[in-house]
Amino acid sequence: MYPIFSQDRGGSQLYRVDPNRAYTIAEIAEQTGLSPDTLRYYEKIGLIRPPERGYSGQREYSAIDLGKIVFVTYLRNTRMPLKKIQEYIAAYNEQDEEKCYALLDEHRVSVEAEIAEWTATLELLKYKLEHFQEVKDGRLSKGELQHESE
Repeated sequence: MYPIFSQDRGGSQLYRVDPNRAYTIAEIAEQTGLSPDTLRYYEKIGLIRPPERGYSGQREYSAIDLGKIVFVTYLRNTRMPLKKIQEYIAAYNEQDEEKCYALLDEHRVSVEAEIAEWTATLELLKYKLEHFQEVKDGRLSKGELQHESE
């Protein structure tokens, strides 16, 4: 068993993954938050490799497949375009470390810029909430709050 990180709506979550076990599409969907249709689409466009098939023809994903799907999910959650993820996957499959590095570094810069924007927005929201709390507590009049927001 080895750990793998996955993300759900509540944040990051650590899963223990058995490297010797096959996972169904439903299990992969549950652990990644992706729908089976999305998984099939990612397979169709080459973001994930087609998994092995069991004796019944059902998809059987490996722990390695799960790790790759989780990584693709993180890239999508950070708004990396599908075309860029496809470029990254192609470079990874060709073992082009330079291109992989360049694509991920470019995306890191984008993510950091978005984090800075969200941080500034969060600080403004906190500032406004603090002043509304002062009005609620009677420490600031409504007129002072209205004047301040202009």
